[in-house]
Amino acid sequence: MDFTAERERLVQHLGREIRDKRVLAAMSKIPRERFVPAGSRHLAYEDSPLPIGHGQTISQPYIIALMSEALALTGVEKVLELGTGSGYQTAILAELARKVISVERVPELTQAARNILDELGYRNVDLRSAGKKLGCPAEAPFDAIMVTAAAPKVPPSLLEQLGMGGRMVIPAGSRYLQELSQITRTGQGMKVRSLGGCRFVSLIGEDAWEDREF
Repeated sequence: MDFTAERERLVQHLGREIRDKRVLAAMSKIPRERFVPAGSRHLAYEDSPLPIGHGQTISQPYIIALMSEALALTGVEKVLELGTGSGYQTAILAELARKVISVERVPELTQAARNILDELGYRNVDLRSAGKKLGCPAEAPFDAIMVTAAAPKVPPSLLEQLGMGGRMVIPAGSRYLQELSQITRTGQGMKVRSLGGCRFVSLIGEDAWEDREF
């Protein structure tokens, strides 16, 4: 089935709120239907999240676009993504940045995302298994960090991995409702801008939620 018309309708809808033309162009190019289960493909271009198995979801397209826009990427950045999930957000970041390192806790999701990203020709993506420590300290500093799962508070360990002038987008709050924030590292400290309320699956690891709490 050809989803071109549905994809363009969604991008036009997102364009009412999203101003970053590069983000909209990426979402116009990437086949979201490839990143959702076969039984949900008819819903791929609805502006809503969808389950992808293993207790995880592919986020609502508007939230994906909003978070991508908030990173203010120009194409030269090295980006860290926490929570590869389906790989759809990873593909968008790959369109917008020079290099993407993405970590994921669920091996099956990592492998499925790797297969799709390889088939689509993305060569600037490095998918890794998530460890107990959040992020990828060995590759820090990063120009931008995208966190696609919710922490109880902004993890200091991730702030340490953010380079000067870098931006991080992260949801933080309770397990059921969070505030989405853009955090910019400046010479005077961290500048925080609220992007509104949201609801994400939980971020697991040091400085975040523990496995045993679920």
